Amino acid sequence: MEFFDSHAHYNDESFKEDRENIINYIYNEGISRTVCVGYNLEKSIEAIEIAEKNDFIYATCGISPNDIEDFNNNKLLEIEKIAKNKKVVAIGEIGLDYYWNKENKDKQKELFIKQIEIANKLNKPIVIHTRDATIDTIDILKNNPVIKKGIFHCCPLNQELIKEGVKLGFYISFSGNITFKNANSEAPVKLVPLDRLLIETDCPYLTPEPFRGKRNDSSKVKLVASKISEILQIPLGKIAEITYKNANEIFNI
Repeated sequence: MEFFDSHAHYNDESFKEDRENIINYIYNEGISRTVCVGYNLEKSIEAIEIAEKNDFIYATCGISPNDIEDFNNNKLLEIEKIAKNKKVVAIGEIGLDYYWNKENKDKQKELFIKQIEIANKLNKPIVIHTRDATIDTIDILKNNPVIKKGIFHCCPLNQELIKEGVKLGFYISFSGNITFKNANSEAPVKLVPLDRLLIETDCPYLTPEPFRGKRNDSSKVKLVASKISEILQIPLGKIAEITYKNANEIFNI
């Protein structure tokens, strides 16, 4: 059984001391592919370096709404430049976050749109981070069409967001939060067509139950898949197969 963790952060400081060991461990645990996701210029460069050292790891590059201080035109030019690397499969994570940042919404929107333009120029999909910003996220995507579409990463369990995202041609990725008690994940998961479904860990964050509170890693994407299997009443092996195929398609691997 092969699994594709579509969103991980092995460029995070929490992996600094044992990154190589963890990467070897997850591969031996059946994680056949994963994507190390950038969120500012420095961490995007690091994601590419990690991907270049490991055949089964790919990278994205971008500036997230929570790294808005990293935003200037020179850094966007650098993002565009490094995104041409053959191991970079998407621009991201990019988007809007009104939970952590309420004071700079216009700047977030500007950054989001400019990085959509980079993605279209390079013919790559995008990886979207959105939190408490459903209306503005959908409006931007409607008014700034993404040629290669992309992924709603760690998709909020918001049924309207999922419906609109699917209508626009995007993939929906679920993470460990669907396993949390009182998550109410059943209805949102059932809204996603099987050919748009992805799984991820967002590690080292959002560790699934029953390991919540500990550092996450890609091996635990199996617990996300298992929860989806339980909700949809589809065998785990089939969920692994479907999400593996979908991730390869959206990332053009």
